[in-house]
Amino acid sequence: MVSVYETVEKARKTGKIDKGVNEVTKAIERKTATLVVIAKDVEPKEIIQHIPVLCKEKGIKFEEADSKEKLGIAAGISVPCSAIAVVSPVEEKKKTTAKKKSE
Repeated sequence: MVSVYETVEKARKTGKIDKGVNEVTKAIERKTATLVVIAKDVEPKEIIQHIPVLCKEKGIKFEEADSKEKLGIAAGISVPCSAIAVVSPVEEKKKTTAKKKSE
């Protein structure tokens, strides 16, 4: 079975991830996230407590990772990361097309 970290690394190589609780929350609310990964060792828990609820409301799959340090490394950043969203490339193309039309 593929680990959560391998999935994040693969998505990172395609350039389709959002890092950090604020960016992940935005991706969930905009329904551009296809998978959300949150770290179990975040303190205080209130920082990420809303993410599973939002994912359930929007029908987005989410997973828990053991360590925010490992999650940061998998995302390609040198600091721990509490949450990561794998963003749908289809939605990103729609945004790019919309920006080009407005210019």
